[in-house]
Amino acid sequence: MNAPESKHDIEKMRQAHKLLKEFSYELQPVVKGYNNRTLYINLSSLEIKEKPVPAEMKEKFIGGKGFDLKLLWDAVTGDTTWDSPENEICIAMGPIAGNTNYPGSGKSIVTTISPQTGIPIDSNVGGHFGPYLKFSGFDAMEIQGKADREILIYIDGNQGKIQIMEAPEEAMDSHVLAEQLHEMFAANEREKQHVSVVSAGHGAEHAWIGCLNFSYWDKRRKLPRLKQAGRGGIGSVFRNKKIKALVVKYSGLTGKSNNPVDLETLQKTGLKLHKEIMALDDKQCHMRTIGTAHLVEIMNDYDLLPVKNFRYGSHPEAEKLASWVWKKYFTQNVPDGCWFGCTMSCAHGIDNFELKTGPYKGDRVLVDGPEYETIGGCGSSTAIFNPDAVVEINFYCDTYGLDTISFGTLTAFVMDCYENGILNKERTGGLEMTWGNWEAALEMMHQIARGEGFGLIAGKGVKYMQEYFAREYGADAQFLKDIGMHGKGLEQSEYQSKESLAQQGGYYLTNKGPQHDEAWLIFMDMVNNQIPTFENKAEALHYFPIFRTWFGLQGLCKLPWNDIEPADNAQQAEPNKVPEHVQNYVDVYNAITGEHIDKQGLMMQSERVYNFQRVFNLKMGHGKRPDDYPPYRAMGPVTVEEYESRAERYDKQLQEKQNIDPAGKSTEEKIKLHRQYREKQYESLIDAVFKRRGWSKDGVPTVEHLKEIGMDLPEVIELVKKHL
Repeated sequence: MNAPESKHDIEKMRQAHKLLKEFSYELQPVVKGYNNRTLYINLSSLEIKEKPVPAEMKEKFIGGKGFDLKLLWDAVTGDTTWDSPENEICIAMGPIAGNTNYPGSGKSIVTTISPQTGIPIDSNVGGHFGPYLKFSGFDAMEIQGKADREILIYIDGNQGKIQIMEAPEEAMDSHVLAEQLHEMFAANEREKQHVSVVSAGHGAEHAWIGCLNFSYWDKRRKLPRLKQAGRGGIGSVFRNKKIKALVVKYSGLTGKSNNPVDLETLQKTGLKLHKEIMALDDKQCHMRTIGTAHLVEIMNDYDLLPVKNFRYGSHPEAEKLASWVWKKYFTQNVPDGCWFGCTMSCAHGIDNFELKTGPYKGDRVLVDGPEYETIGGCGSSTAIFNPDAVVEINFYCDTYGLDTISFGTLTAFVMDCYENGILNKERTGGLEMTWGNWEAALEMMHQIARGEGFGLIAGKGVKYMQEYFAREYGADAQFLKDIGMHGKGLEQSEYQSKESLAQQGGYYLTNKGPQHDEAWLIFMDMVNNQIPTFENKAEALHYFPIFRTWFGLQGLCKLPWNDIEPADNAQQAEPNKVPEHVQNYVDVYNAITGEHIDKQGLMMQSERVYNFQRVFNLKMGHGKRPDDYPPYRAMGPVTVEEYESRAERYDKQLQEKQNIDPAGKSTEEKIKLHRQYREKQYESLIDAVFKRRGWSKDGVPTVEHLKEIGMDLPEVIELVKKHL
């Protein structure tokens, strides 16, 4: 571990700060979960101001992701690009966020125009920054403009003071910078837990897959922990604006900080879930000991683990990355929640991990994770069945500010292209990007961070590489399109969807691209056969994305919803919805806000924002049916090798689903027959889903539907009419 900076060095950094702007505001308590004001900062003009939250904004956008999208909508035009000064980084929480009674209530949602997709990207993140910002006085903050030097924004929620200052001396990479800033802005050791830092590292400066790191102080380890707002290049926008860090300080947190209307119901509902977690987690998903890493062997057993750029769904060496391996790596028997009061405690860390490569080689560091997505992307999908290598990739992605999902998926694409002769050592600058070569993968990442070599090409993502390889190397554009695992420009997260039509829709009939936070339907569709018809699938692809949107409106983590279940959940109607927990959320929301919504009201809150985001995509020149198609590898076998690896399955499907005898047909012929059938099935799925969602066949929300759900803002209706 890098030794903490000496007080002399911290003081030297502090002395190098040049105050550029200071703003004072009146401290006031949160009431019923809201501040009723937001914070606006413009880095070009150094303007800082607070903005009121109108009643209509609360009614239609609720909070969190909804507030983010509304603020961003008002800030940009259809011509805004990710690196335009008017693009914003918006951070918001929601009325439930920050309460310490109900597990999983510490999330922030970050939104911007993505460098990868050109449309709004939202990403949820743990850590303490969002809740501390809320209790410092603001339901959301928006950062616009560009600085002309490295700057730091400091929000002192104890004093009611905001400063923009030049910060030339601090480190750039997040694990060092977070430690420096916790030391700098805390008066003593105890106060470090009242500070939180947002940062991105060197990688986010040069790549389009940059992430943000949100810190919280681990008082037992005496180090900051980092949680990531990972998807879509938010960290790249952060560094393009020359923001080195955001820092918030707040010391007054209590169990009543949200000033709920009905504290008793809030506490009672939270206690019920605390008891479930303590009694049932060891019998269910083992979140308290291994977190989401418990999924590795399950996905491998069901042929759903991404292997070699999603060619396959399982691998004999996958056991090297299985949950029992990670249980030994993770430090056990320590509270590992990323917000106070979360007994789920799934934010596992690896202590004293010695790095083998890069600028911190030989250092012993704390590594947060890896989560399942990192293991799937940076492990099995690249055929790196080496846990030490996965941990090192995880660490460097975090400190450099790079999304582990996108890095894993783009690295697997590079390796696939290398094997197929599209790339070679000359084109990669000497990197031997063969399957499983973790040293080359890490060196490519270090190149991204240094801003040099092949890393500059790879760091722009799969979509960019497809176009570059076709243009510069004459590669087959259709083949690249078939094997490039992205949608709308965003790399797919780490579940094999070939045999689940519903999950193909869950990935690609999304607002922002193939991210699993909208709909995870593989087991319902493929394993349990609970949604056999197009109408069943369409209903699931309506309900789950709408329901899951609600977590982002409120500042909630999804995991306490369905990674722990009541003991009798299997006996309930629609157990996949975990109905008792849905009612918990209704009860918690009403207890904090004093409103009286029911489950249908919950869905209506989400549906308004979900449809607004679809219309926002239209504003940015996207968001119609052509944007909603997967690469074919997400749907079926692309190559002879893929088909023949599962020949018995695919031949049987030809007979049973298409009434075609595979005997005597070449593998190429059988691949073509599968493709025609599967693409037709997907077209039918799109029709059914769009109809259920109240959209036109082209994917545009209809005026009638927008009015019905209450998303009838004049500017929304006017824009939609242009596309219908």
